[in-house]
Amino acid sequence: MVENEIFERTDFSINKLEKGAYEGCTFSNCNFYNTDLSNFIFRDCVFDGCDLSLAALKHTTLSNIRFKNCKLLGLQFMNCNSFLFSADFENCLLNLAVFYRLKLKNTRFVNCNLKETDFTEADLTNTAFFNCDMDRAVFYNTNLSKSDFRSSFNYSFDPERNRIKKARFSLTGVAGLLNKYDIEIE
Repeated sequence: MVENEIFERTDFSINKLEKGAYEGCTFSNCNFYNTDLSNFIFRDCVFDGCDLSLAALKHTTLSNIRFKNCKLLGLQFMNCNSFLFSADFENCLLNLAVFYRLKLKNTRFVNCNLKETDFTEADLTNTAFFNCDMDRAVFYNTNLSKSDFRSSFNYSFDPERNRIKKARFSLTGVAGLLNKYDIEIE
């Protein structure tokens, strides 16, 4: 197990990260683009300014992870070990990421780009979406109870196909809940 190490400016697409468990580690400005992180364990780690786009995450454990200023394009989070999965995202590019069926209760997405991100059948209870672009993000049979969308934009989903009890929306954002009716709001 690797504990409390700091990895800076390392290109792990060339110099592979040793397979194992990483606890309390910080990865700063590292490149994981298209790398295989399957079966790795990351606990209480911070990824800051890293590119993890298209990395393989089969059976990867992500527990209490903080992604900050990261590029996470096309990540298949659904392949991660779902037990104890927890992460927060700040200033991240998450376009085309997939969170299918994951439990993301109390997750925070702050200033993130979530274009075409798939949240199908995920549990997003009490999740906060602060100032996120959610253009064409997919919500289907998703639990959005008590989630906060008030400062986010471009979201559109069917309230009849998702659970939205006590979710919070801004007055301008509520139009995204009515798109299926093809009505004009002025």
